[in-house]
Amino acid sequence: MQNDHVHLIVEASDRSVLIRGVQGLSIRLARAVNRALSARGPVWGDRYHARDLRTPREVRNAIVYVLMNARKHGSRIATGIDTFSSAPWFGGFAHRVAAPAERSPVYVARTWLASVGWRRRGLVRLDERPGAPS
Repeated sequence: MQNDHVHLIVEASDRSVLIRGVQGLSIRLARAVNRALSARGPVWGDRYHARDLRTPREVRNAIVYVLMNARKHGSRIATGIDTFSSAPWFGGFAHRVAAPAERSPVYVARTWLASVGWRRRGLVRLDERPGAPS
């Protein structure tokens, strides 16, 4: 695998809820991967890093990092959108992007910072390339 990192932006009411959610997701995904590969055993390494995003700039940078990460690794994306991410369903691009017919795999943001605040730093352009996470 070229990039073996999974990047998520997650809203949680507190740290214990976040930890339980990430554990549940990782177990479910590991079972699905093992089932698909007819394998057994661990799928994930023990590396896990969480960082609170506190400002509109941090949230916007994280959104660009997660949704446009393929560009960072040199992938040429004809439409500007990484179809292996949740980008096709993202409503914060500067240019109109038609969402797929499939149901969105993400929940709508509930906090001011994740739904409105980051937009004060500008909508995401399709030609943006993320920098290293700060």
